[in-house]
Amino acid sequence: MFLTGLDYTVLVIYIISLLMLGFYLSRTLGQDIFLGGRSLSWWQTGFSMFSANAGPMMLIGMSSLGFSHGVVGANFEWLAWVFLLLLAMFFLPRYLSAGICTIPQYLLLRFGKNAYNFLVIYSLVSILVVWLGSALYVGGLVIAQVLGCPQIYAVALIALIATSYTAVGGFKAVVRTGIFQSVIIIVSSLILTILAFNRVIKSGDVSRHLPPDFWKLLHGSSDPEYSWLAVLAGYPVVAIYYWCADQTIVQKLLGAKDLREGQYGALFIAALKIITPAIFLLPGIICFILFSDVTTADNAYITLVKQLMPEGFRGLCIAALIAALIDTVASGLNSFSTVFTLDVIAQFREMNDKGRRLAGRWVTVLASLLAIGMASIFQHSGKGLFEITQGMVSILAPPLSVVFLASVCWKRTNRAAVNTVLYGGGSICLITGMCYLLNFPYKRFWPHFLLLSVYLFAGLSVLMVVVTLLTAPSGEAAGAPQAAEGQVEALSPKVWMGWGILAAVMLIIYLILK
Repeated sequence: MFLTGLDYTVLVIYIISLLMLGFYLSRTLGQDIFLGGRSLSWWQTGFSMFSANAGPMMLIGMSSLGFSHGVVGANFEWLAWVFLLLLAMFFLPRYLSAGICTIPQYLLLRFGKNAYNFLVIYSLVSILVVWLGSALYVGGLVIAQVLGCPQIYAVALIALIATSYTAVGGFKAVVRTGIFQSVIIIVSSLILTILAFNRVIKSGDVSRHLPPDFWKLLHGSSDPEYSWLAVLAGYPVVAIYYWCADQTIVQKLLGAKDLREGQYGALFIAALKIITPAIFLLPGIICFILFSDVTTADNAYITLVKQLMPEGFRGLCIAALIAALIDTVASGLNSFSTVFTLDVIAQFREMNDKGRRLAGRWVTVLASLLAIGMASIFQHSGKGLFEITQGMVSILAPPLSVVFLASVCWKRTNRAAVNTVLYGGGSICLITGMCYLLNFPYKRFWPHFLLLSVYLFAGLSVLMVVVTLLTAPSGEAAGAPQAAEGQVEALSPKVWMGWGILAAVMLIIYLILK
């Protein structure tokens, strides 16, 4: 892509503004680098969750999915509200009433030390692979192509920028810069969508070359990748883990002022999900209409930027891509640092507040170096961009989804069953994920990642039930987190009304695009 002097000026202004904002906030945001003193308002939690979620996969991967499969990709956004509801109304009261700082600490209280230790390791691996390695690989690949530099240089530069203010300012610096990143991502994506829509209207090719199911949310069983069964059964497996039990996502709500702010923050990001397919997926569909003969799915986003954005605005779009990447990496680094410092180092060494801050900063630097190494591994996978990001989450999710769902829905669940699913099922999923990533024994051996996650989830669910019924109830550990029932009842009318309105909007959308 040819960038003019004005485009580069926009990029430089963005990077300088980000660093100034990050380091300024780092000096003024207090001493708690892990949860920011639990002081976030609902709009801060909502925007920070959005910016962490809207990584390179959102801009590049969703455009790619829209280009290749049409509107079916919107399911990954429009179904999220169900699981954000589950997080806000069922999981979050337990998390906040327990006063936990990390998700593994919830399992410590609920099922004991063995489950806790497993989730500590599993969380660190998933953050390193899903949040850091894949994000750096995908973003670094595209940025290297745009700027014409080796991929390793692009990866290292992004890691350096994200690490700098995250190590110094911690959680609140990540959150506040995330709000800044969200604005850039939304504004630039909205401009690109409007320009693309205007071009396709003027061209008169609205229906040219489009397959018959391009505007359908649910495809028939003949679709080998995104059939209605794969979407409606596979996505929930991922979503339970991603939205309700993933440290990087849930940590934003753990930093909320109270349950009210956390629940409204979850509702806010669920509402934002209504517009994300329009600004992230629709451009890919329009790119297929306009440029299917000159580009490929993975290049859909860059092709639109190159063909449609005027001078200066191209720089803004590249800034949005970099913003999405930096914030995803920064969120991952802070979460890795939080879990490693509070759940690994703290088991072997007592630390005061100053010691925890110092350890957290050094762990952030270590995580950055590990992430660069992980990104280099992804170069040899031969997978598409969307497959890499979503595929790995889908394969790592099943054991955690089974355990966390059972912890809320089935009181009979005991430690023996949880440990069996975590250690046995987790090992199977890790091995499966590596084989899938490396195409071992051969590429066609593996089903689509959504169906693979369903098979793993179903098998582990059966294992959970069988072991639970064959072993004696263990009861909840002393001090196990119960739902803050009084707070939930007090907030129910307003909060449930918001979720009800959101559900009605989603139902209308699905009826139109069924």
